[in-house]
Amino acid sequence: MDWLSHISDINWLAVLLAFISSMVVGFVWYMPAVLGRKWMEAIGKTEDDLKNIEGGAGIWLPMMLASAITSILLAVFISALDANTFWGGAFLGIIVGLIFRAGGHVIHNGFAGRPSAVTLIDSGHDVLALAIAGAIIGAIQ
Repeated sequence: MDWLSHISDINWLAVLLAFISSMVVGFVWYMPAVLGRKWMEAIGKTEDDLKNIEGGAGIWLPMMLASAITSILLAVFISALDANTFWGGAFLGIIVGLIFRAGGHVIHNGFAGRPSAVTLIDSGHDVLALAIAGAIIGAIQ
């Protein structure tokens, strides 16, 4: 697995900034004034429903861990594919977002019978977050 050799090429500051950017993108994207209200309508929830979800850290920690691992793996891909520029990283982030994240939403939400608005909103978020994360990593790495 030659791609694992690229872990030593990772700029951890870039990964941290990419991780933070994904949190910021998610925070803004799902704000009620942006797309949060439409997303809540599509999943059949209200703000009160979401505020009263049990689980606390049990919800946030796995999401943050997955986001951190995604940033690390994106940095490995960018290094392995020599996409070490702002635009190269952004492009790779878009490709990864479209194929792996949006593709997964299409498959899972389709079989779950969720409205297409959920798939579009979640996929849009993931593609944008990965494009920005890739641009950061590509520019700094």
